[in-house]
Amino acid sequence: MSFIQEFKEFAMKGNVVDLAVGVIIGGAFGKIVDSLVKDMLMPVIGKLLGGVDFKHLYVNLGDKTFETMEAAEKAGAPLFKYGVFVNSVIDFLIVAMAIFVAIKAMNKMKRAEPAPAPEAPPAESDEVKLLREIRDALKK
Repeated sequence: MSFIQEFKEFAMKGNVVDLAVGVIIGGAFGKIVDSLVKDMLMPVIGKLLGGVDFKHLYVNLGDKTFETMEAAEKAGAPLFKYGVFVNSVIDFLIVAMAIFVAIKAMNKMKRAEPAPAPEAPPAESDEVKLLREIRDALKK
C-alpha cells in the first residue's frame, strides 16, 4: 500500500473529518463568544461597577507614571494587565458553559432515541433441519 493511499484512508476516516469540522466551527464560535464578552457583557458589568472598563485595568510596574495604558505600552513600561485577564476568564467561563449545555442537550437526545428492535434470528437452512432430524433419529 502506498503512502498516499494510506494517508487518503486515514484522512477520510469519519473521526478525522468530524474533528476538522469541529475545529472550524470552534474557531467561528470563539469569535462569537469573544464579541459577546467584549462588546456586550463587559460594558454592562463595567457600568454596574461604576463605569469601569476592564480592558484598561492595569498596574504599572515601572517607575514612570502614564495617563493611559496605551501610553504606557508605547513607552514599553512593564504592565500587569489584570483587566485583560478578567476578560479572558469570562470568555472561558462562557465557552465552558456553552459546551456544557450543548453536550448535555446531545446526551439528552441520545437517551431519547428508541433502542433498535432486536433482529429476528435467521431462518434455519435445509441442511440444519436435516442434521437435526438425523440427530433425533439416532437418539431413538
